[in-house]
Amino acid sequence: MARNSLLDRFRPVGAPGPAGPAGVPATDDEGTAAELIPVFEALDPTIAEGSGQTRSAGDRAQQTVAAARRQAAALVEQARMDSAAVRAHAAARVSAEAERENEHLLDEARDEARRLRSQGESRVPELASAIVADLVQDLLGRGTDTGG
Repeated sequence: MARNSLLDRFRPVGAPGPAGPAGVPATDDEGTAAELIPVFEALDPTIAEGSGQTRSAGDRAQQTVAAARRQAAALVEQARMDSAAVRAHAAARVSAEAERENEHLLDEARDEARRLRSQGESRVPELASAIVADLVQDLLGRGTDTGG
């Protein structure tokens, strides 16, 4: 005897009227597995759709990862190119700073040389007088030693 639904297996119990037999599932020759076949068959399209969505999501994930890798490679390449420009700019800045420092040191050295030259030139008459006085003393002193 074929059943239309799972609920048809149960005999009505507790219905109004005289007492009847206790409600117990009726046994079926096909068993419970036969009852589940239509349920699983009904799920087949849903399972197939889920598998398709899983494959589609996997494909999109691979595409996203590939795009991210391409973007990362482009960023790294751009950073390499930018780093060369940054290094060149930094080298130019350091070179200009060193040039300014060298000019400053050269100016200080010139000022010190002028100061020393001026100081030396101001002492020339005094030193010349001292040297001439020493020479005269030596000459006069020799002249008296040889004559006496």
